[in-house]
Amino acid sequence: MTDILVPTLGESVSTATVARWLKKAGEAVAADEPLVELETDKVTVEVNAPAAGVLESIAANEGAEVGPGALLGSIAAGASAARPAQAPQPVAPAPATPHVETPRAVT
Repeated sequence: MTDILVPTLGESVSTATVARWLKKAGEAVAADEPLVELETDKVTVEVNAPAAGVLESIAANEGAEVGPGALLGSIAAGASAARPAQAPQPVAPAPATPHVETPRAVT
């Protein structure tokens, strides 16, 4: 399991607000993929996934105030973490209606 932590935000910035999560718990994530946006009084910062795997939990919900080093969530890594995506159900094509030409009367 890999923790997702709030990065250092800058010299004069001590807190940030979780603006929005870009992934939901249970979704697969790639290493360095943006996961969550943090807002400070000066800038919006994207926090990327530190590892590939599945976003196992979200510890800081949207609107939460967090400081540098705070736990945002965790990623389950490894083969056991990769949950197969549910395959979409095959859709049967609509039966084609044959095009029948009607004979024209010759006059």
